[in-house]
Amino acid sequence: MKILIIEDDENLLMSTQSQLKKAGFGVDIAATKEEAEYQLDVNSYDAIVLDINLPDGSGFEICANIRAKQDSTPIIIMTARDALRDKLKGLDLGADDYVPKPVDSQELIARIKALIRRSSKIPLPILKVGDLVVNPQSQRAQRAGQEISLPAKEFSVLEFLARHSDEVVTRTMLMEHVWGSDFESFSNVVDVYIRNLRRKIDRPGQKKLIHTIRGGGYSLSDKR
Repeated sequence: MKILIIEDDENLLMSTQSQLKKAGFGVDIAATKEEAEYQLDVNSYDAIVLDINLPDGSGFEICANIRAKQDSTPIIIMTARDALRDKLKGLDLGADDYVPKPVDSQELIARIKALIRRSSKIPLPILKVGDLVVNPQSQRAQRAGQEISLPAKEFSVLEFLARHSDEVVTRTMLMEHVWGSDFESFSNVVDVYIRNLRRKIDRPGQKKLIHTIRGGGYSLSDKR
């Protein structure tokens, strides 16, 4: 799941980004209205965390513009402006939730997850690749009926591979989806996570499901 944080307080922006990444989200950030509008034009998100006071405009304008495009992406307004009139204005413009600063990171994460669940029109489908079962709703995975223990970020990598089973998934695709736009192109982090997943999923005696595609990336498949 991918989140956009729009916040001009650099310390709060970095802290929130770090906490959401630890929770398994891919995270993009924007510190101005202009940056936010660019990110929204070129990316799609599962939820948006939005500050109101931005150096070049208002978060209210961003919220209104998103809803004017018939975009139903969940929006959480997170701001120091806790007056009732501001809260009512944000909700009237289409925000789904409104939390005053400071907000506990775990509470924010819980609110984001709840909004994403409620915004889903249909339950997330269970993904199956051979005898591997990946359940995005419960964030659990099994192979041959045996539970596989995966930290949040490893599960996000596996889920993305499962959603694109039998396809070639590049390192860049994984980085952008799981880690967001804040990554180094030459980082070996994807290889580390794939190695960890292989150790847990492709155990001795089991058919290999995670394949390295030379010059391309990786593929989760029971047909190769």
